[in-house]
Amino acid sequence: MAGNDYAQAGEFKPIDLLAVSAAREVVDGEVVFAGTGLPMLAIMLAQLTTAPSAKCIYEAGSVDGRPISLPTSVGDARCIYQASIASGLWDVFGQLQRGSVDMAFLGGAEIDQYGNVNTTAMGGYAPMGKRLTGSGGNADINSLARKSVFIMVQEKRRFVERCSYITSPGWRLPKWPSGDFVPKKDVYGKAFRGGPNAVISNMGVFRFDDDGVIYLDTVHPGFTPEQVKDNCMFNLNIAKVSGETRPPTYDDLELLYKVVDPEGIFLP
Repeated sequence: MAGNDYAQAGEFKPIDLLAVSAAREVVDGEVVFAGTGLPMLAIMLAQLTTAPSAKCIYEAGSVDGRPISLPTSVGDARCIYQASIASGLWDVFGQLQRGSVDMAFLGGAEIDQYGNVNTTAMGGYAPMGKRLTGSGGNADINSLARKSVFIMVQEKRRFVERCSYITSPGWRLPKWPSGDFVPKKDVYGKAFRGGPNAVISNMGVFRFDDDGVIYLDTVHPGFTPEQVKDNCMFNLNIAKVSGETRPPTYDDLELLYKVVDPEGIFLP
């Protein structure tokens, strides 16, 4: 059995498929802004496979580090091993402002059909709703990178018709005071660089059409497009499904568990 053959059902976990699917989004040579957890697994796997020249920026201040083993967070000293720059938040967010970042990995609590993301408050802002962690750089990173990939848990309450609060703008934004959705490009003007490129959940991979509306691209093994649609509060377009998400290869799994995260920091 060749190492690059695809693993079969039962031979990989959902988190393995999430990490591998995210790694496939990285284009060789890109500068990638990554956070703690799955984004770390994804960028390190990408650098070991299809994107060896990709550069990683960690939010705490390291640029182009090549850790020997997986850091526990973006503030772990391992992030700066062989780094081109080891500075701080001020500098790496300056890289974003200058337009140096091609892609960002992010997460969210809610997402709507236009890619607007909420990490601030569920059910409305305080005192009505439940306060979340806040932006934590989510808004800046999503706004200033050329493209963003969101990694999220698939639940109906998370894939919503309209976010309780927009922390990070998608392709269309509600214009005040009417609330009518207008293209992000019209709002941002010269500051416009791009927007969400993909959303990867534990059920499928989503992308956005030319009108900035989300659709299901591939469905993960074990699920149907109808099941994914049933886990959205909006009318998800499943007519453009291109097929099933490719499973991890045996090489991918070996790299993830023996090279990227042998200590089991994020992998079970």
